[in-house]
Amino acid sequence: MRLLLAMVCAGSALLGQTLQQAEALWKKHRYDDANGAFRALVAAHPGNAEYRVRWGRLFLERFQPDDAAKLFNEALLIEPRRADALLGLALVAADGFEAKAVELAHRALAADPHLVEAQELLARLALEDSDPAKAAAEAHKALDMSANATEAKAILATIDWLNDKTDTPWDPHDGAAYETAGRIFVLNRRYEEGIKLFRKAIALQPDLWSARSQLGVNLMRLGREEEARAELEMCYEGHYRDAATVNTLRLMDSYKNFVTYKTDRTTLRLHKKEAELLHPYFEAEMLRALNTYDKKYGFKLDRPVQVEVYPDHEDFAVRTMGMPGLGALGVTFGYVVAMDSPSGRPPGSFHWASTMWHELSHVYVLNMTNFRVPRWFTEGLAVHEETAVSPEWGDRLDPHAIMAIKDKKLLPVAELDRGFVRPTYAAQVVVSYFEAGRICDYINREWGWPKLLAMIHDFAGGASTPEAIEKELGITPEEFDTRFLAALNAETKKTVDGFDEWSKELKKVAAEYKAHDYDAMIRDASAIRDTYPDYIEAGNVYQFLADGYVAKGDKKAAIAELERYAKVGGRSPDTLKQLATFLEEAGNRKEAAEVLDRLNYIQPIDEDLHRRLGDLWLGLGNTDGAIREYRAVLAKSPTDPAASHFSLAKAYRSANRTDAAKDELLLSLEAAPGFRPAQKMLLELSK
Repeated sequence: MRLLLAMVCAGSALLGQTLQQAEALWKKHRYDDANGAFRALVAAHPGNAEYRVRWGRLFLERFQPDDAAKLFNEALLIEPRRADALLGLALVAADGFEAKAVELAHRALAADPHLVEAQELLARLALEDSDPAKAAAEAHKALDMSANATEAKAILATIDWLNDKTDTPWDPHDGAAYETAGRIFVLNRRYEEGIKLFRKAIALQPDLWSARSQLGVNLMRLGREEEARAELEMCYEGHYRDAATVNTLRLMDSYKNFVTYKTDRTTLRLHKKEAELLHPYFEAEMLRALNTYDKKYGFKLDRPVQVEVYPDHEDFAVRTMGMPGLGALGVTFGYVVAMDSPSGRPPGSFHWASTMWHELSHVYVLNMTNFRVPRWFTEGLAVHEETAVSPEWGDRLDPHAIMAIKDKKLLPVAELDRGFVRPTYAAQVVVSYFEAGRICDYINREWGWPKLLAMIHDFAGGASTPEAIEKELGITPEEFDTRFLAALNAETKKTVDGFDEWSKELKKVAAEYKAHDYDAMIRDASAIRDTYPDYIEAGNVYQFLADGYVAKGDKKAAIAELERYAKVGGRSPDTLKQLATFLEEAGNRKEAAEVLDRLNYIQPIDEDLHRRLGDLWLGLGNTDGAIREYRAVLAKSPTDPAASHFSLAKAYRSANRTDAAKDELLLSLEAAPGFRPAQKMLLELSK
């Protein structure tokens, strides 16, 4: 018996030593060796939940959240109330900005009321959700558990720093704590201050690679690429190779494939494969937006704005990595804007000009407030600006918003930031953009633009959402919610109440169309068209009706339906081209040109579009427009270079730019030496 007991004790010591060795290897940054040690432990002791949890924390630290979550869940199968496993799942969810992080942290605390790390996580999550009062309360609970709860001190210090209290009694003087503060500042779009905190973190702990990586990523976001590369390469050499570090380095390597254009107000970075084509459109729109916003906001930017346009959406995604609540079309970092190129999105799914105006609004509002503005307000104002440029721009009332209104899921204005940062249902970010935009529309309509401008200045002075609403609108946030929801419900009632029936009838319309029963289809489609007029996606009523009228030989009625489609913001290139064709056939060439010109804001990478629009502009006497369109044709290796150069020559000749016309004629003849129209014009111009 004594011998058996001795053997058990010796075995336990050996197991403890093995776990200790795995932890020691981890601490020494020998991650592969630590991983092997944990694997051996779990294989030898499949019923030990602790080994799985610690192995999961290694995976979580080393950028493998899915593997970490798997191990935490396996531990819970062994011990269903294991607190550290629940905490692990909460940390995974928190990194993904998932709402269930809060629930999991509470479950961890229920299993172990003294688990300080879970309590600290609740404090951080509350602050990320823009609830400093709750964050402070949660942090104090952590300090009650342990006076050395460094992360809790970091949260309390960050609350003070966010409120510009530089001297705080909670300054943790700890690298990891400063990193936490830096991340929260970045979430609040206060990038410069976040960068300072990351610098403090690595000054105290030079091998805190996660903080150094965040420093590099955020330097790159602000356009400081040389310093960013140095920091990220240091991380890479230090074997810290998370997705943000590796992908950002790759993205910077790809910049050799970009072309940069500069004016005194703008810097535009475009991929060389589409730079010549997109440059005139993007630069002109940038300048138009900046000139408009200068006057509208009464604010002059103190440096050029840089816009980066990515044809590969994955490159754009690198720019936004780790940012919550993004519309995933564009993002603004101070004076730097990154956005998708129209070539990176399916044709008709993306209005690049609308996105650009949205992001450039952020440049003004963020800088006017010194980045002290609630997320809901700057996003809502940017959404408002899209349709302020043109009612055809911006997003429509979509099914997600309809269901949120119907199910009463819209958030109170004072809590709307939560819908962007940590959504509680799949479509909440999209719905929050919609709600924020409609709130700003409502304020503009009921109180006027000066009140929105005044709210910007209130936020610059540190006002909260309730304070700004009470000061400028003269009502409480609760009364504002009541009034706004009443107005929104009245505005959307027909669509919300009729949505289910509309959905059912639309299927019937599609079946009738497929069966070529055009009379029945036109009758039923006409009956539901105005129930949900904002629906412009594939299978919309306008297209069904137009096709039905064409089949019946009624082009006039088809034009009317397609014009309705365009007016509510329809973006299908094929549909808009069809409308332009019908208008041109009907002799309405100016209207046809205007329809095609809309497509330049949606899908400008289209030779046929530019050729047709160039011909229309030239015939209408708009030589500048014709020159731009014909140059766009030539920018992307046209199918008929001789004819394309000749068209541009005609436009130059019409503009009395004889030398430029001759140059194009020579290029036309170089492509096709026997091209008679070019020969003839060149002789005429040479007399």
